[in-house]
Amino acid sequence: MRNPLQEQLLKAGLVKKSAVAQAVREQAKRRQGKGKPADGAEPQVDAQRLQAERAERDRALAAERNAQARANELRAQVRQIVEAHRIERRGEIEYRFVDGNVIRSVLVDAAQRTQLASGALAIARHGEGFELVPRAAADKIAERDPAMLVLDHGRTDSAASGDSEDDAYYSRFKVPDDLIW
Repeated sequence: MRNPLQEQLLKAGLVKKSAVAQAVREQAKRRQGKGKPADGAEPQVDAQRLQAERAERDRALAAERNAQARANELRAQVRQIVEAHRIERRGEIEYRFVDGNVIRSVLVDAAQRTQLASGALAIARHGEGFELVPRAAADKIAERDPAMLVLDHGRTDSAASGDSEDDAYYSRFKVPDDLIW
């Protein structure tokens, strides 16, 4: 069963009957799925490339999931440290500190205020609020997630050490003990 184009080519003498028969057999094999493709190496290369891409994507997703799980674990550890070591705030003195671009305040007593200023206590973010934690707990929190510490005067920052000229200049002036901003 030949198509009209094959019949015309045979009548014109452009092809031989055996070539037309061979073409018909190959078409039948391809329709039935028994024939091999014209270029056998290319589908195998495509399959290997797709498999390699899938494996790379799976590795990237697994690494992302592991990083997310690790971050969640560290946040849970910080939450646990704050809950275990928080110090009860008492008193009527407002201690103001900067949280990002916002000035916040917590109520403390005079002893807690001096401990905060000296670095013996730190303020850590806890849920929607803030808690006072001792120096040891603040160090543990800083190891896990430094962003959770809102105020820590005991930490030595590299930015603070860059102002040594200003510190030397202003050290000549006495600051009153009762100054509260």
